Amino acid sequence: MKTEHAHMTECAAEAARVARGITAAHPAAGATPCADWDLRTLINHWVLYTSHGMEHRALRTELPEELIARDFTADADWPERYAAQLDRAVAAWSDPAAWEGTIGTGDSASPAADVAAMLVEEIALHGWDVARATGQEFRISDAAAGYVLANVEKTAALYRQYEGFTDAVDVPGATGFTRALALSGRDPHWRPAA
Repeated sequence: MKTEHAHMTECAAEAARVARGITAAHPAAGATPCADWDLRTLINHWVLYTSHGMEHRALRTELPEELIARDFTADADWPERYAAQLDRAVAAWSDPAAWEGTIGTGDSASPAADVAAMLVEEIALHGWDVARATGQEFRISDAAAGYVLANVEKTAALYRQYEGFTDAVDVPGATGFTRALALSGRDPHWRPAA
């Protein structure tokens, strides 16, 4: 749990850094690597599930409808609010009990450690999406990249089945985070049109 929590902490810190790098000059309707989502839609998904959702899953509570419907980008200080909420979410996962048992009910219940891994994957992959869409880079250590890659390798087939990932992109020789991006259906060379 300590190693996994360290990767979560690192990816969350990088997500907060990327969020703080977004300015009013980045159009809300701008293109992103997620073809069906503009920048506003992507950011709202990212903020909801990687900060609020991450805390609620650790605590085994439901996301309130008010959060699900919120346009986080409507608040000028949303990057700072996101960073603060990421800190709360990471703190919630610092309790060893959060990693025990399952999350969810019935057939949808999953081991807590698997849910945490999926959340780190979500932070990193969508963090990269947001970074690229706003002319930034998403940088994580080789160790964290290896963790994300292992999770993508484990979940890719299932995510494709539910259209969470598209077909893998062929990037010969790709390793680490670049390989994780490609396996998830992202083109590591994607850039917004000039």
